[in-house]
Amino acid sequence: MPFEIFRLDEAGGTATDALIAEADAVRDIIDTAAAAGERLYIRPVSATGTTAAGASAF
Repeated sequence: MPFEIFRLDEAGGTATDALIAEADAVRDIIDTAAAAGERLYIRPVSATGTTAAGASAF
């Protein structure tokens, strides 16, 4: 199952980057973000495959 992961801006909590990742990769992404003190917002990708504009790797 794919998930959309957004990196959140520290000042206002707005999304700065987005990434689509499979479920087996999400734990590593969370651990890396936690170690760096980054905040993430994670949600499942809808069945239609719609993603946020500007989705990319971070």
